[in-house]
Amino acid sequence: MTDKPAEGVKPYHGPAGGWGALRAVAQAVREQMGASANSRALMQMNQPEGFDCPGCAWPDPKHTSSFEFCENGAKAVSWEATTKRVGPDFFAQHSVSDLWAWSDYDLEDAGRLTHPMRYDAQTDHFVPVSWDEAFARIGAAMQALADPNEAEFYTSGRASNEAAFLYQLYAREFGTNNFPDCSNMCHEATSVGLPESIGVGKGTVLLEDFDHADAVFCIGHNPGTNHPRMLGTLREVSRRGKPIVVINPLRERGLERFQNPQSPVEMVTLQDTQIASAYHLVKVGGDVALLKGIMKALLEADGKDLAAGGKGLLDRDFIAAHTTGFEALRADLAAADWGVLEARSGLDRPAMESIAEVYARSERVIICYGMGVTQHRHGTGAVQQIANLLMLRGNFGREGAGICPLRGHSNVQGDRTVGITELPGEAFLARLDAAFGITSPRAHGHNAVEAVAAMRDGKAKAFIGLGGNLAVAMSDPQACFVAFRKLHLNVQIVTKLNRTCLLTGQESIILPCLGRTERDIQASGPQSVTVEDSMSMVHASVGRLEPASELLLSEPAIVAGLAKASLPATKVDWDALVADYDRIRDKIEAVFPDFYDYNARVRVPGGFRLRVGASNREWDTPDGKAHFLVYQGTDEDNGRDDTPLTLTTIRSHDQYNTTIYGLNDRYRGITGRRNVVFANADDLAALGLAQGDRVDVVAGGRVLADMTLVAHDIARGSVAAYYPEANCLVGLEDYDAKSGTPAYKSIPVKLRPAEAAEAAA
Repeated sequence: MTDKPAEGVKPYHGPAGGWGALRAVAQAVREQMGASANSRALMQMNQPEGFDCPGCAWPDPKHTSSFEFCENGAKAVSWEATTKRVGPDFFAQHSVSDLWAWSDYDLEDAGRLTHPMRYDAQTDHFVPVSWDEAFARIGAAMQALADPNEAEFYTSGRASNEAAFLYQLYAREFGTNNFPDCSNMCHEATSVGLPESIGVGKGTVLLEDFDHADAVFCIGHNPGTNHPRMLGTLREVSRRGKPIVVINPLRERGLERFQNPQSPVEMVTLQDTQIASAYHLVKVGGDVALLKGIMKALLEADGKDLAAGGKGLLDRDFIAAHTTGFEALRADLAAADWGVLEARSGLDRPAMESIAEVYARSERVIICYGMGVTQHRHGTGAVQQIANLLMLRGNFGREGAGICPLRGHSNVQGDRTVGITELPGEAFLARLDAAFGITSPRAHGHNAVEAVAAMRDGKAKAFIGLGGNLAVAMSDPQACFVAFRKLHLNVQIVTKLNRTCLLTGQESIILPCLGRTERDIQASGPQSVTVEDSMSMVHASVGRLEPASELLLSEPAIVAGLAKASLPATKVDWDALVADYDRIRDKIEAVFPDFYDYNARVRVPGGFRLRVGASNREWDTPDGKAHFLVYQGTDEDNGRDDTPLTLTTIRSHDQYNTTIYGLNDRYRGITGRRNVVFANADDLAALGLAQGDRVDVVAGGRVLADMTLVAHDIARGSVAAYYPEANCLVGLEDYDAKSGTPAYKSIPVKLRPAEAAEAAA
């Protein structure tokens, strides 16, 4: 069929970064901050005496440049430091029913919240409320619960270590371990899978390791959109002449070519740097099959080398001294059929052998991966196969080598480190109890999927959200929206209005908080908070801007207010902790020994690194060994990736998680819209479809309606649509059983002519 004109669809031929990025930054600053003094905030981002970027968790270099931010980081700051305001007059003009019809972009674009607000069901409006009354109402509702486990305590990864620590303390003194967290939806497969493999659920590399790597593998991530500062690091690897092997279902511009906005030569001459030395389009859901194919090819080449009198390609000394389970893995790989591996991965045997060859000739290898690996029904198993591949050649515990999970929100890893977990260990709880004189509950709590199910089923009646937009971020919005509207209490601690705020229950209250960029003044004076990046570096963040409203409270102060209202007999001196955040850090140190000398070390520019045993070949597993772990079969999605088409959700270049900064996706050639589905042109032709056709995307009984097809360089059998709009195709029950991570990245779908288009015709 012939392609049809599609509004807002035009190929993009430029590199990532470059003048396009600078123009986008200028536009974001102009639209949100205008000529205000807030625009100077960009120069303070990721600087030793400034604030940490509220976007991604890519680490800061030890010697920061004159400016150390990317396009999406600038958008995040301009979005937070906007001059637009949402106060009582805004809510007086707009009912909740009216606001529900607004797009997610329009809701957040309205501006910063300025006052605590509560929902008035009689008028269908949010009305202003004092902080004292807000806390009293919330405290009364919390005390009215029949069981502490009827409460859910959600955390966004943008919360600081200090806020997150107080939050988990509040919930545990209240009596529950119900901690649905944003990590449940992204890298929980890492947090669950890697401890079984190497004893720690974190990455093992530092930023400096990229200076010494002989090869970097990038699997299932898109730095051009989701962590653009990483492109500067990859650029330097490429300029050293080292291979960068990309394995991804879609061809992404940020992994192909990059023009560094900080390089005057590249900007003036319009030159750019090639990132990928090899780019392999793996089929959506084919990561396990591909990883098995690479390992199978490596073992076969190893055998040939030994037979020819060589030393072999494996690090046998490392395997013997540090690991267990190798023979079981060898047997599993030997039994794997090449035809099956090719069919499931979408790559032929020579391609997998070429990847294995690059790996074998590189002494030091870093493997980076993102949610393209983790967000599957067996994402935990996929993560463990990456660890297997690294262990075969001893690529742990030495300079220039290791595993690098790419976290999303700037402190999603830190929140976990300081106690936000529904599965707490006894040693941690014992130390927490000793530090505060409380008795924490021992029963495991709810993750995000379980929390929504409990709310839907009437078993959970109160929800407190420390940031985020859970009802939109979560899979199955049909179930989420119903669940939230059943609540007796919905509390949202946020900087901006979002859709979860509008899901009103019997008592719904919005509590506006300070942003990362704003000054936080407490009784002892100005305060700093701390965050942990993807590489376990902990550093301070100090806001410098005037708060958007004099009524805003910090997240630690809000958590303390909630705790005092909910726990009349609390044993914690909340006021003292909030008065001086050094006291919170002292308590974190008492509960988590790895934070020794916390206040002293975090005052050193750049902060300090937490212990990661596997970085030193210390395996914090029960037997003190790293484990090769077998994945049975090759199908990470229980047969689902054998369907004719499998859909993965993706982020546009104009968003960060559920926050939509605009309606453009520059690198994919999309302008002014989000209702598109990317597909392989050959797949479309086989289905009798073409670019520009309007289709419904169908997954069982679920429908993403009236989407426009866009031909894209994507693996055969794979299609992609934007998150969170495509979440409606993922059932609440559709998740990785080991980690609880929703399967956003592998949805079996069919395409049919759009019913709306047929009706119009």
